[in-house]
Amino acid sequence: MVKPVVAIVGRPNVGKSTLFNRIVGSRIAVVENTPGITRDRIYADAEWTGVPFTLIDTGGILTDDPDPLKVQVRVQAEAAMEEADVILFVVDTIEGLTPMDRDVADFLRRSQKPVLVVANKVENRRVEDNAAEFYSLGFKDLHTTSSIHGHGVADLLDAIVALLPEPGPEEEEEDVIKAAIIGRPNVGKSSLLNAILGEDRAVVSDIPGTTRDAVDTPFEHEGQKIVLIDTAGIRRAGKVQGSVEYYTVIRAVQAIERCDVALLVIDASAGLLDGDKRIGGFAHEAGKACVLVINKWDAVASQFETESESNSYKAKYIADVRQPIPFLDYAPAVFTSSTEKYHIRRVLNLALEVTANYRRQVPTVEVSQAIHDAVSAHPLKSKGKQMRFYHATMSRAAPPTVTLYVDDPGLMHFSYERYLANRLREAFDFRGTPLRFQLRKGRGMRDPAYRDAPQKSGPSRRKDAPDAEESDRPSENNG
Repeated sequence: MVKPVVAIVGRPNVGKSTLFNRIVGSRIAVVENTPGITRDRIYADAEWTGVPFTLIDTGGILTDDPDPLKVQVRVQAEAAMEEADVILFVVDTIEGLTPMDRDVADFLRRSQKPVLVVANKVENRRVEDNAAEFYSLGFKDLHTTSSIHGHGVADLLDAIVALLPEPGPEEEEEDVIKAAIIGRPNVGKSSLLNAILGEDRAVVSDIPGTTRDAVDTPFEHEGQKIVLIDTAGIRRAGKVQGSVEYYTVIRAVQAIERCDVALLVIDASAGLLDGDKRIGGFAHEAGKACVLVINKWDAVASQFETESESNSYKAKYIADVRQPIPFLDYAPAVFTSSTEKYHIRRVLNLALEVTANYRRQVPTVEVSQAIHDAVSAHPLKSKGKQMRFYHATMSRAAPPTVTLYVDDPGLMHFSYERYLANRLREAFDFRGTPLRFQLRKGRGMRDPAYRDAPQKSGPSRRKDAPDAEESDRPSENNG
């Protein structure tokens, strides 16, 4: 359904994100006792007494600060207020009324939206008595709360629900693709998001680490609903422990876990770095579809006089990028420029394509035949024995997972799994998605789909299927 919207606004460090997390019921927004932690709009679904609504957390409003980044934060807060049906104006009862609060109040009065003043950080009766000074801001609805302890939040929610319009009509449930934009800090993730949307939706700055939360933005492309997840740049764990970035890395990894496709953004001028490899590994280990987005290509292409020279360099460039990340050899690559809007539609088209492959379910009979053909062409011999394959089935999709029933799972080697994965990619379109295998001990009966099929006399060896070596690896690996 079309849900009403509630926006939380106020100056920095008054407890907006803590209140957001309290209402939503989980730690979605980053919270730390440092002004200016939240910069982008953060959306989450909430419900009270059976009434659903969308809650928005915003960056602190600094009405007279000329700093370009803080100006963008203010613009984001303004955009949230435009969307909102009810505005929660959060103030700090301990610090008391400040000139900045008065400036924000003047700003809010121009919105013509219902405003509830939330006098936060009321930890005792003395502080609660001090909250009366906020009536001077000119709003009739004042609620005292302690977001940390939950004091007064239920009464505040009652007041919010009373002001909300009726939810819009139910919409038919449609398929939605979740695409996470991931990468190191300052590779152009938020710029890519803004280029896709055609608006300044995310805060953009040359300062690394500008995005601190994973931000969900609904979007539609070619009739397909997509949720774009802009994530904070991920740095080495040793550099973020105990800092604000420690929590943002957790959010980014969680964003990867809940997405269908990861758009791994790489800075073209810097090339593939260890951080890019590590982040790509997160997406692969999570079993997500992946697209390599080589961003800022305009800075590289400017050195070439002709398009032919540029295209020739692209081939070498992508080969150099792929060499350190063989585990992502299934991921297609696209060269982009967020500032020049170069190949932005191609990014979206690839995201749709690889997600379809990621979700594809292949019938058992077809998977069995493809595995039979692969095993016939190159049997697995390991530890002096030949593994016998009895049955194969695609046990799940997203990611495509094939269960193999064999006589001895301990004989399997990861190089042979890679060979089987390559053969499955030849037989079916699994571009952009990892393949996984699960091994089970069979019962001695071959799959009727190929039990009586003639043995092929084709080549006994393929380049992509080296002899298996003895290994202590577990029997279940990523393909």
